[in-house]
Amino acid sequence: MTSPQLIVGPGAIGRLLAVRLAGVAPVTLLGRRAPPAELTLTSPEGHTLARRLPGATPASLGAPFRGTLHLTTKAYDCQAALEGLAPKLAPDTPLVLWQNGYGVQRTLTRRWSGPVLCATTSEGAYVSEGGVVHAGRGETFLGHLDGEHADLAEQLAALLGHAGLRCRAVSDIRTRLWHKLAVNAAINPLVARWRIRNGQLRDRPFRPLVEALLEELEAIMHAEGIAPPAEGWRGRVWRVIEGTANNRASMLQDVLAGRPTEREAILGPLLAAARRHALEAPRLSALYDTAD
Repeated sequence: MTSPQLIVGPGAIGRLLAVRLAGVAPVTLLGRRAPPAELTLTSPEGHTLARRLPGATPASLGAPFRGTLHLTTKAYDCQAALEGLAPKLAPDTPLVLWQNGYGVQRTLTRRWSGPVLCATTSEGAYVSEGGVVHAGRGETFLGHLDGEHADLAEQLAALLGHAGLRCRAVSDIRTRLWHKLAVNAAINPLVARWRIRNGQLRDRPFRPLVEALLEELEAIMHAEGIAPPAEGWRGRVWRVIEGTANNRASMLQDVLAGRPTEREAILGPLLAAARRHALEAPRLSALYDTAD
């Protein structure tokens, strides 16, 4: 029997994982308040899939939990969420971190007693009333920052694949996290500022803004020693925009809901790298200043 999967954070990615994984494994979705007992997923093709699955809060979760813990909270909530649950977790519980950015991943990989895998995904999803809309299909990469726990990464990648989400275990997740960081920085702050869907970045006046950001991002990545993806930085960003054209990016969802944004997780590491290498990044800096 497949081990239980505990998903902490009933936002868009958490709900997408819960509905998909519930078809192949025992799933519990945990939030500060108990999530809906039934969730409906709307696929990119417009099909619907409803699942009933156990919901929980930190107080109601039985102990000790033995299985895999997927942390799908915002980056700024991740560490506190884990600390609150730690007394109810077996010390060797595997963690999968689904956060944007490149900060909490390093911290928890060092501090948690069990194996820690990091996930980076281009799946597009947003919360809807009673469920989640899977707005664009993408691919997920999964691995340990130092290339350890390869067998666990392969097992979880296979499980996600059986659940209908394309996933691949990789040994270079650090580089891929930086790649996702660059994509997020080119998309999220702009769509949040202008309250638009991803696909509208292809239109004027937004396309030149994306291109200007890409110039700064390319310089920072080169200085940091991060090799570009096979299709180049421009190719990767525009491919993601095309593939998630109907999606409301996570930072836009936060703005519309009146929540804090992940500006620090997404833009902070890039601006810190620019300072390390004495690079000017005026457009990224301006977006950081206006992101909240």
